[in-house]
Amino acid sequence: MEPSATGQQAMDRDQEAVHDWRVLQLMRLGFPGTLAEVYADRIDWHQVARLIRCGCPARLALRIVL
Repeated sequence: MEPSATGQQAMDRDQEAVHDWRVLQLMRLGFPGTLAEVYADRIDWHQVARLIRCGCPARLALRIVL
């Protein structure tokens, strides 16, 4: 039986799960995995998604949001 996770370990797992979800969202918007990994925690993907839905190319949307 494994010892229970500490509060910090649980937070780390939660943060990792959120990061992975953000990466997935950016990849669904058309970003390559490497770019999605780099920017997942640095940008608001909702803003990027709005720009892309309005016809903005993904990379340009990223530059605008940065």
